[in-house]
Amino acid sequence: MIGVFKEIQKNRYLYLLALPGILFLVIFAYVPLVGHVLAFEDYRLSTGLFGSAFVGFDNFKFFFGGRDWITVTKNTLVLNSLFLGIGLTFSLVLAVFINEMRNVSAKKLSQSFIFLPYFISWQVISIMIYAVLNSSTGFMNQSLHALGLKPVNWYGRPELWPAILTFANIFKYAGYNSIIFLATIVGISEELFESARIDGATRFQQVLHVTLPLLRPIFIIMLLMGIGRIFYGDFGMIYGIVGDNGVLFPTTDVIDTYSYRTLRQVGNLSMSSAVVLYQSVMGIITIIAFNWVVRRIEPDVRLF
Repeated sequence: MIGVFKEIQKNRYLYLLALPGILFLVIFAYVPLVGHVLAFEDYRLSTGLFGSAFVGFDNFKFFFGGRDWITVTKNTLVLNSLFLGIGLTFSLVLAVFINEMRNVSAKKLSQSFIFLPYFISWQVISIMIYAVLNSSTGFMNQSLHALGLKPVNWYGRPELWPAILTFANIFKYAGYNSIIFLATIVGISEELFESARIDGATRFQQVLHVTLPLLRPIFIIMLLMGIGRIFYGDFGMIYGIVGDNGVLFPTTDVIDTYSYRTLRQVGNLSMSSAVVLYQSVMGIITIIAFNWVVRRIEPDVRLF
């Protein structure tokens, strides 16, 4: 304890700079954890959080009593795996292509252009997707009709939507993630590329043997951070694009949208909290397990 006080005294100005971030984390990340007690109560607004009757695991029965929990868990894992695997890989390739551009003006314009979708809300993107995919006047069906092909009922084909949502995720986040990779590439010593050129390496070989290996640590870190949230569906994305279209639920309904629908339709806050607690516990287990794997493969980039 004495050592802690000495450390704080020694670096008091640094800790003072970190204080706003620490307070934000405590208030919005740790204090709300108390709300998980709702999952074990028959919550009543009149009696409050700590006055409601304790019911143990009764609130989990409605979730695990049927097969909905299997469906939403599978959808959450499948969609997030697609977003992570394909999305990060696409961002990495995009960053490499932009870095290889020799025209500075074109490079800056490309960076601005690909970063722009990050600022577009999911509601706007959902309207764009509907304009492309709606059955009557959508761009895709109009194009198919012009080619003499049979139109597709996009909003009635759940098997197509993992790919559609993956494309939407790439459209919004690829530019943002590629900027992170570009920042890492900029930090690579030019001497490494010069040595490769002296040895006769082509530009492709420089990318393959210099750029990509040095991007591996940041790729693993971003993958690890994404794995930590693999049980958390992007509610704004899924609900904004799919909404309450029950036909698409078999492949698009995730834990977040399921808990929201439970709260809205059933009106039971405790049952909805039980689903969220399940989500949180599985997320913790996943991040610990994946970090354990990374610690044995690439110890320098583990989180803990």
